[in-house]
Amino acid sequence: MNLHAIRAIYGFELSRWFRTLGQSIISPVISTSLYFVVFGAAIGSRMGSIDGVSYGAFIIPGLVMLNLLNESISNASFGIYMPKFSGTIYEVLSAPVSAAEVVLGYVGAAATKSVLLGLLILVTARLFVPYEIAHPFMMFGFLVLTAITFSLFGFIIGIWANGFEKLQIIPLMIITPLTFLGGSFYSISMLPPVWQTIALFNPVVYLISGFRWSFYGVADIGAGVSLVMILAFLIVCLTLVWWIFRTGYRLKS
Repeated sequence: MNLHAIRAIYGFELSRWFRTLGQSIISPVISTSLYFVVFGAAIGSRMGSIDGVSYGAFIIPGLVMLNLLNESISNASFGIYMPKFSGTIYEVLSAPVSAAEVVLGYVGAAATKSVLLGLLILVTARLFVPYEIAHPFMMFGFLVLTAITFSLFGFIIGIWANGFEKLQIIPLMIITPLTFLGGSFYSISMLPPVWQTIALFNPVVYLISGFRWSFYGVADIGAGVSLVMILAFLIVCLTLVWWIFRTGYRLKS
């Protein structure tokens, strides 16, 4: 394992992130704070509790997951797309660096950024809404595992994309709608029976449900099922990354 190569890629990606603090950190935190002000304080104070949890606290896991998914995909996709766009990817591929080391560097940096942002949003939420974390280790585990999984997904998107506009298609057109419809602001048990069944086909429901369970011990779907779904998607992403490097798909052509 070439630790120097991993450290070089990882360090470069983190330094790029810190150079754009306004876009990378301040903007997501401010936009999320507005959600807490509007839904948590203004609307939440006029709504009843959901599963024994105040509405303002109930939406915290969903808002963290909304930012985590988008940031993981965005950081990883942009990180690998830029070397493709500038042509420096060929230097990386010709260097004595394995595919696993390349993935560890790019995906590890993207996941680190997303986890730090998620933790920062949790700290910010405390300023607006009081909440407790029933299972802090499980919460952190869900946070890290989801960040790694969707950073891998973003890495795949960055390799697939052949233009800047394609980097935003899946996050904007698929991930964000699925997150809003995945129980970020409500429990799917509040939906009519038919829509509850339809919601179970939304993979983001399992992510938010498991993450919310780690906070309050309540969930629409069992934490074990949520964990299995995340691991299954992680395996799919790993398989796709392995196939990409094995075939050179959009890397060597």
